[in-house]
Amino acid sequence: MPGLLSDALAWAAIITFILGSLLVRRNERTARYVTAAAWTLFAAFWLQLVPYYAFEHKSYIEGFLSLAAVPACLYAGYLLYSGRDTLFVLSKAVAAMGVIYLPFETIPAFALFGVSIPAPKGVLMETVATQTHFLVNAFGYHPEFIAGDQGYLNTFLFMDGDHRLTISVVLACTGLGSMAIFGGLIAAVEAPLRRKFRALAIAIPIIYALNLLRTTFITITFGKQYFQFFVDEILLMFGSSDPYMVSFFISDRIISQFLAVLALVGITYLVVREVPELLTIIEDVLYMVTGDEYDLREALDLETPKSRGGSA
Repeated sequence: MPGLLSDALAWAAIITFILGSLLVRRNERTARYVTAAAWTLFAAFWLQLVPYYAFEHKSYIEGFLSLAAVPACLYAGYLLYSGRDTLFVLSKAVAAMGVIYLPFETIPAFALFGVSIPAPKGVLMETVATQTHFLVNAFGYHPEFIAGDQGYLNTFLFMDGDHRLTISVVLACTGLGSMAIFGGLIAAVEAPLRRKFRALAIAIPIIYALNLLRTTFITITFGKQYFQFFVDEILLMFGSSDPYMVSFFISDRIISQFLAVLALVGITYLVVREVPELLTIIEDVLYMVTGDEYDLREALDLETPKSRGGSA
């Protein structure tokens, strides 16, 4: 798992993004410098994650995205420094995403006035694991539900003959990352609160429900070894020598991650229907990728917020 360096870089980048967002209306020039620096710190954060995702976590999709994020962040900082002010909105979104996600990732359990306060990530992981356990049982499978390496009740134990197979629900398996992305994007744009809440009411339940189906699917297929296909090829692809991991690699690293990308695209479309102001951020991302300007509001035939009526 990423360690203290990763946490420190993440907090440094997010705090700098927050500072830049606060400075925009007071001193735009200073805000531009500060936010450009935040993007540079964010690039460093993603760079140090590449080895973890690519080699330790063995996720080629996440490893590639982490690597691609490095020049993307540097380019965003350069464009903002050069005068593309719409990127202040994306910067504000990243700040909001960090505020949502990092407390779960970095705050440990602690005692306050003699009362034990559990780690936020532990609470979330155990909640998702308990609900996954219910669904796994509902599908007719009954693995033992045990405490994992970190002491949280988040691990499923299957037996394949005399071989123990364990799979745990970790923070990345809770859907928090995707929820933080949409929460940050929605929080960053200027739109009426009613439409923002409607967008959140669409995105968060869908993400949470789909994630539970994902954890249930991976738990069953790995625990029962249902995807033992192309064993040698899959082991070579993911740099592993454990044949029992093949079902996990196929169900999680290939099938689930591919479907997650499709789901995020669909959820984005639904959210944009409620908060078309988000198109400014998407247009900026497309500009960074292609170098061309886009008018997605016209392309998607979305009405402007004013034309949708004051009740929105």
